[in-house]
Amino acid sequence: MNPTFLQTPIDYLKGVGPNRADLLRAELGIHTYQDLIHLFPNRYIDRTRYYTISELERNNADVQVIGKVTSLKMIEGKGRRLVATFKDDSGSMELVWFRGQKWIRESIKLNTVYVIFGKTNYFNGSFSMPHPEMELLADHEKSLRSAMQPVYPSTEKLSNKGITNKVVNTLMQTLFLEAKSHLHETLSKPIMESLKLMPKREALLNIHFPQSQADLARAQYRLKFEEFFYIQLQLAFKNRMHKTKIKGYPFKNIGEHFNTFYNEHLPFELTGAQKRVLKEIRADLGSNAQMNRLLQGDVGSGKTIVALLSMLIALDNGFQACLMAPTEILSVQHYHGLVELCKPLNTSISLLTGSTKASDRRIIHEQLENGELKILIGTHALLEDKVKFKNLGLAIIDEQHRFGVKQRSKLWHKNEYPPHVLVMTATPIPRTLAMTVYGDLDVSVIDELPPGRKSIKTVHRYDANRLKVFAFIRDEIKKGRQVYIVYPLIQESEAMDYKDLMDGYESISREFPLPDYQISIVHGKMKTADKDYEMQRFIKGETQIMVATTVIEVGVNVPNASVMIIESAERFGLSQLHQLRGRVGRGAEQSYCILMTSFKLSSDSKTRLETMTRTNDGFEIAEVDLKLRGPGDITGTQQSGALHLKIGDIIRDNDILKIARSYAWGVVKDDPAFAKAENQIIRFMYAQMVKFKNIWSFIS
Repeated sequence: MNPTFLQTPIDYLKGVGPNRADLLRAELGIHTYQDLIHLFPNRYIDRTRYYTISELERNNADVQVIGKVTSLKMIEGKGRRLVATFKDDSGSMELVWFRGQKWIRESIKLNTVYVIFGKTNYFNGSFSMPHPEMELLADHEKSLRSAMQPVYPSTEKLSNKGITNKVVNTLMQTLFLEAKSHLHETLSKPIMESLKLMPKREALLNIHFPQSQADLARAQYRLKFEEFFYIQLQLAFKNRMHKTKIKGYPFKNIGEHFNTFYNEHLPFELTGAQKRVLKEIRADLGSNAQMNRLLQGDVGSGKTIVALLSMLIALDNGFQACLMAPTEILSVQHYHGLVELCKPLNTSISLLTGSTKASDRRIIHEQLENGELKILIGTHALLEDKVKFKNLGLAIIDEQHRFGVKQRSKLWHKNEYPPHVLVMTATPIPRTLAMTVYGDLDVSVIDELPPGRKSIKTVHRYDANRLKVFAFIRDEIKKGRQVYIVYPLIQESEAMDYKDLMDGYESISREFPLPDYQISIVHGKMKTADKDYEMQRFIKGETQIMVATTVIEVGVNVPNASVMIIESAERFGLSQLHQLRGRVGRGAEQSYCILMTSFKLSSDSKTRLETMTRTNDGFEIAEVDLKLRGPGDITGTQQSGALHLKIGDIIRDNDILKIARSYAWGVVKDDPAFAKAENQIIRFMYAQMVKFKNIWSFIS
């Protein structure tokens, strides 16, 4: 199989030339024949049906009619126009042109059969069609162009320079006539037969020139399956290579640390989900392969206790463990929480952040290297070259999407073999996205809350209800509770009339004056020390109200805080709203989230607010978020490279994605070297994919 023909520069295609080639490269990224053939239509105009004039309806749909132009006349005066009488066996209608009349008058052949296409108008009991597309029936029947007209992606610049949809369509026809013999099969025979897939050449022909809706559907299915299949094949291969090539430390012992804590000091009974996840982690740690697992769990689902139990398994096997968090506040919180839990075990735990004093650092470095220090909690400071472990066996990374790939890989090199890695996130990743983006990681999900936790009540209120909201805050503070009030902006922006933080702080101070009320303020422009001071006042209960920007989104744990008020809630994304809501509901008391907005709301904002008030399920929220925002924005996946999809859509085509995943993982499990005769084509495609690093630059 020789893919070189399709790598021919687009300049060489008949009808392109250097100027058009430059435009196609700049505007649509089309460099080669291959790129053009994989420029898939956005939509199709259905030209499978021919109407008679008597069948026309008074609607705004495009129709095509076969008939003859029997007469032409120019109507002068205001709105000068050329009018043709167009007849078929069932009746007559008018065709109208307001411009280009001279050229049209000269080119139209009277009493010759045409196919006309366009939108109709209805006036005074008869139909007319302004500026119809016209084609002689003889040419129409010879054309490779299908009855389903493709509409290709375009830009204003292309249209202005004369590269219209019709031009792209013509170029595509030219390319197909040249390339037919160079379009080879890309999937194995068993897969093709099992799924009854359309052959590759036929699929490409029918995606550009479908003769019917059924042919188009089969072509789309085939090409979507192929795109998903090769993405999943990459992930499955990576996952297998990881497990077979990257050796891990086998943690065979479940010993004193784990058993003593689990049997005697566990503060509460684990949920079924926590037990299931722990079992999955234990199985990974006990194998000879390095663990590479993603632990997803909604805010408050109990990931920390699972992380601690995993660390205790490392300690039972003579290894050290570390936990890395994205912010100092979060790492301090983890540290205090774990120290409290580990008190009965007499386990050595230290905290390392940017604020750690030099004298304390020296002790930590020394104890890490001689093995005295068993568990280290910290921020990016853990990645510094000076931080050397005696034998790091388990690295836990919290909110991993906030760390870059290079940063995370530094942890791998803290030992001879890479440590086991457990990545934790409270940002629920939709199943569809997890399969595509994190497909090479093993995924565990904690999908139930600890018993006794009350569901947070969420309501939407307009600015006009503010006084009632203030009264509610007073009632909650009287009960001894604390309140968060979160704003989207720090300084007022002229372009936006949203309440900003400083303005809000002043009005809150007026409503809740000293000495009866104490207020903390926290935002991203404050110095770290000032921010921490204010946070600590709130955590200790010295202030009742925390006015803040989204810096409190991750990781502040104040069980006594029971009310979260989000100002200008329409400004926030769904996942951010859900994260903010998760700051309350951490104690046994009933908690509330109040979403404040103006009356002016877009339809997306309404959907977000309705979703938040309807459900507390982070995974359901993440699915809605994915539909609203698309996969590119969520959890920083635009860097993953896995989502530059040409034809598949991981939301709409979820069913095809699942089928492609099961086939790809099946092939890798059954024949990891692609050595079987039937898999030679897959072997070739995989080699091309690795070479070109882009699925559609080689799938042909």
